[in-house]
Amino acid sequence: MKLSLNQWTTRRWTVAEAVEGCVRHGVEAIGLWRQEVAAQGPAETVKLVGDAGLRVSSLCRGGFLTGGSQEAMDDNRRAIDEAAELGAACLVMVVGGLPGVPAGQGPGEGFSRDLPAARERVAEALTLLAPYAGERGVRLALEPLHPMYCADRAVLSTLGQALDLAEPYPVDQVGVVVDTFHVWWDPELFAQIARAGARIASYQVCDFLQPLPADVLLGRGMMGDGVIEFAPITRAVRQAGYAGDVEVEIFNADVWAADPDTVMSTMKDRFASLVLPL
Repeated sequence: MKLSLNQWTTRRWTVAEAVEGCVRHGVEAIGLWRQEVAAQGPAETVKLVGDAGLRVSSLCRGGFLTGGSQEAMDDNRRAIDEAAELGAACLVMVVGGLPGVPAGQGPGEGFSRDLPAARERVAEALTLLAPYAGERGVRLALEPLHPMYCADRAVLSTLGQALDLAEPYPVDQVGVVVDTFHVWWDPELFAQIARAGARIASYQVCDFLQPLPADVLLGRGMMGDGVIEFAPITRAVRQAGYAGDVEVEIFNADVWAADPDTVMSTMKDRFASLVLPL
């Protein structure tokens, strides 16, 4: 298990700066975001990452499938193509909340309270997207989000729900993300990690802050600054057979405002002292 920088942790850095930062700090992999890749240029990003000898541990993100629009499906196909071009280990899929509830906003046009129907739309979309991804050598990684994001970002709230959707497909087409911020609370977590086995496509870590800030999206903290005990989760993920990169993905205004090189140094220290010990 090797450390990876998810680009959003050092949000002030461009792709080029993040790649340079990884090289400078001896981090061997990077998780990229689509909008930042677009700003840098896909071909230039491929060259930067390749010249630096980095792995692309993930591309964020696809998903938002619950609205049922053709536009969303087309965008997900583009995301799959981008992941293939980058050689990303997986495309992270944040599947979307209730129809008509944009991320971070209240109900609007097309709003529906029908949660089972929203989850069924995700399942239906996967029947089209999984084969498309498989043809291009891309692995979709379904990410369950903490239940507080169910209405506007992800109707998948548990690892078990994500696995239920993934199971009809080959493991190299559809896997799951284990993100400590989102799943640490789940009483079924360790049983579901064991069940996941080779389905684990990405392991992401950050801490769960208490109290949460007013904008709960920014409640992700540096490991050790919140309430999560990481080592047992890491042990379970490793015992399930995962040997890939471990991404640190933090959404936090203070972390973003800090010097990115200081963030990188702290991230490495906390990874070694809190995440890896078994």
